[in-house]
Amino acid sequence: MNQVKINITKLLIAVFSLFPVKRNKLLFMSYDGGQYSCNPKYITNYILENHKEEFEIVWILNKTSNLPFKTVQAMSMHALFHFATAKVIISNQRLPGFFTKRKNQFYLQTWHSSLRLKQIEKDAGNTLDEGYIRRAVRDSSMCDLLLSGCQKSTEIMKNAFWYDGEIFEKGTPRNDVLLSTDYAEREKIKKKFDLKNKKIVLYAPTFRRNNNGFYPGININKTLNENFEGDWEVIIKLHPHVKEMVNNMQGKIMNDADDTQELLAITDILITDYSSLMFDFALTGKPIILFAPDLNDYLAKERKFYFNLEDLPFPIAQSAQELTETIVKWDAARYKENLNSFLSQVGSFENGRAAAEITDRIKQLCSEKEMNPLETI
Repeated sequence: MNQVKINITKLLIAVFSLFPVKRNKLLFMSYDGGQYSCNPKYITNYILENHKEEFEIVWILNKTSNLPFKTVQAMSMHALFHFATAKVIISNQRLPGFFTKRKNQFYLQTWHSSLRLKQIEKDAGNTLDEGYIRRAVRDSSMCDLLLSGCQKSTEIMKNAFWYDGEIFEKGTPRNDVLLSTDYAEREKIKKKFDLKNKKIVLYAPTFRRNNNGFYPGININKTLNENFEGDWEVIIKLHPHVKEMVNNMQGKIMNDADDTQELLAITDILITDYSSLMFDFALTGKPIILFAPDLNDYLAKERKFYFNLEDLPFPIAQSAQELTETIVKWDAARYKENLNSFLSQVGSFENGRAAAEITDRIKQLCSEKEMNPLETI
């Protein structure tokens, strides 16, 4: 942003800050306005289903939609107005640098994983540029509440997030759908993606700095259909940074699906490499295989891990042959035992009610009396 735009933005924020903070207005943003997804989406969905009349919901969203609430483009005058006047701002990433929290505003940072494999923020400081670090430190100084999916995640946040405030240890709203017993909702999602009556393998690799991805060079459908019951189909969700790399992909490309949690909710087997999606999907108890043919190279060139991969409960395959053998020789009893031990070790808080728990907290915040405009400047 050039200096002229910065000055105009600051002027508009100053003007809009003369308006009162509206006690029932909630402003949501996911991935800088790029998606209707992640924790902000599932908090919104819960509110719409249970407390719709109690709140004014506004989303920063850069795409057209038919969602049942107001949406505004990032960096528009409307967005600046709502940043200045919302009671609660809810985001899964750092807020724009122009944002300065007013008195009686509340900033809820949900982050975008329940637990992470790759080091983040201060722990990965040598991989971050100085500008981001300054912005992140300032952002954390305004944060009022962080969500945590497990005790291990709480420990990471305390150390890495430049934050010493309250951590809400009630789980992550985006994982509620994975713990839901609503079979009809899963069938609805399958129908939406034209996957009805299919058994699903989701392949979801993370990105690499050089944008090289690895895809299992085997016919996974054939392997599964020969060894297990059901009509199997492979779906592929690439990280946004590498979503254009679809050459030679053997499966149905799902890159247009903003909400990966919906895909996880209908998945029977997850194949990933170093993506923290593994920790979300682990809550279902279903099989997870780590396909990591570039493990040594990744460890040498990318961010460090919070866990040794070998200590995780997920089998590791470093070649197409090993992947095939892992699928064919799957040991369900051993996997269940190892997975339950891991979830106990990290101290999971997930119980399928995270959205309800945080909504109760939001309701409490918004129940305060209306404020005098002069008190909120």
